[in-house]
Amino acid sequence: MTNEEISVKIFKALGHPIRYKIVKFLYNGPMCVCKLNEDIEFSQANLSQHLKILKEAGILVSEKIGMNIHYKISSDKIKNIIDSVDELVVNFILK
Repeated sequence: MTNEEISVKIFKALGHPIRYKIVKFLYNGPMCVCKLNEDIEFSQANLSQHLKILKEAGILVSEKIGMNIHYKISSDKIKNIIDSVDELVVNFILK
């Protein structure tokens, strides 16, 4: 896979409203999938599918702690993308 294809995969993964919401939930730190399931109003199967796409794009990583799976953003560089988009939106709205 080329660098360009990987970049497109990341943007596609972040481009879905539910997946973007998941990443925003995880912005401040790891969270149990059970907590994500409470906060995101979709079925567990639907949530699992979105988490899989985010993991495959390299945006999230997971860790099993006890009986639970915890997800977190894989890199501060992903947070930088989110911050840049949020800043762009604020500047766009204010103009």
